[in-house]
Amino acid sequence: MNLKLLLPLFVIGLLPFIFDNSFAQITSGGFGNSPFDRDFGDVKFLDAYFGTIDEKYEIDSGSRNVPFTVVMANVGTQDITGIRGQLSLPHGFSSSDGPGSLIHADANSNSIAGANFYLTFFVDLDNSVRIQQYPGTIKVDYSRLRESGVRTSFEDFNFKVTGESVINLRALDPFLTSLQKNHIIIEISNDGTAPISSVNIGLKNTQSERASTTQSITNIENVVILNTDWEIGDIEAKSKKFIELDVYVPESLKGETLRAPIEITYFNAHGDKKTISRIADFYIKGLIDLTIYNVNVIELSGTQMVIGEIINEGNEDGLFGFVTLESIGDSNIKSNTQFIDELEIDAPVPFNIPIEFDGEPIYGEHDITITIRYKDSIRDEIFLTYDTTIFVKEPSNDDGDDPDLTMIIIPIILAMGAGIYIMRRRKKATIKASN
Repeated sequence: MNLKLLLPLFVIGLLPFIFDNSFAQITSGGFGNSPFDRDFGDVKFLDAYFGTIDEKYEIDSGSRNVPFTVVMANVGTQDITGIRGQLSLPHGFSSSDGPGSLIHADANSNSIAGANFYLTFFVDLDNSVRIQQYPGTIKVDYSRLRESGVRTSFEDFNFKVTGESVINLRALDPFLTSLQKNHIIIEISNDGTAPISSVNIGLKNTQSERASTTQSITNIENVVILNTDWEIGDIEAKSKKFIELDVYVPESLKGETLRAPIEITYFNAHGDKKTISRIADFYIKGLIDLTIYNVNVIELSGTQMVIGEIINEGNEDGLFGFVTLESIGDSNIKSNTQFIDELEIDAPVPFNIPIEFDGEPIYGEHDITITIRYKDSIRDEIFLTYDTTIFVKEPSNDDGDDPDLTMIIIPIILAMGAGIYIMRRRKKATIKASN
């Protein structure tokens, strides 16, 4: 008799469990008694990041209408359709549709069993958003094929606001000189808010690469470069690093712009490998190579003068030349300057500066500095100094019948000046005729 009463009571006690399981099948993945309690569902969260299906984006605070992609997997045994997602993000993130709008997206396709599907939302970031990791929750509504009703799944996840790397490149000195080796320093800066790592720099289109190419896009292959690859490691946000190289520029590139393509490979804040290209431009100046020689003291009409010559052994004329005589140490010779105009190549330019004293003349040895001041083709002012010792003789009081050397020396100097002038005129005429 007791067994007959217990059996109906046992069946009645099982009824709530049976009906509860039947309803749970329709709302898989829903909340249980605890917000951390999740039932088995057809979809599973894989990843969430700012970007599109094909590429992750580095994002900074204040960005607007930024794609935010959530990657899900259909882990069920049936295909699903009608996939629609809704995001719940922390304060500072909102829908690009405007304040108060839901952050939602549709997959726009079915997802077969075992395949991944993507939901791309569009989000605005406030200026108050910081670079760090944030929590989020996604609600996914979907239907199984050949089944009526809508299923809902909830997934919690974490995502990062990475900041944004901004890579710039510049040469500290953008001017090179032909006919000589130039030491170049190039600055690689990260002006953004996200660090980059494992940075590798490569100079492209050089002579070694031109052997396997058919067409040049720059003139970098015409110079000699001693090193072309650098590994500089990590570059933190708002910091910079430098690479150095030596380049020999031939005379034929004088007056041209040298374009150096540089390839930068690095890993961004997502850990993705990126490659970007930048170009460093250099202007190639001619070489002005001056030498001062034959410095001496002569006397003309009772005035002693410092004479000498300047020769330019480069491939470009110096402009607006001046010669300045200055005393060193105990010498009391006054400073004096002479204008000599252009310093043409392969043509000696004479100078003669009268000696004047500050106070009583001091005869004998004097230490002096001769300074050549001129400008190059980009109008930079350049100084060349030459230190030497001259001997100033005491004037002779002999009134004998010795020949007057002035009458001999002056014609010689005039003849030299006339000869140099004729040589310059002929040279300029030859250059104009060849052009």
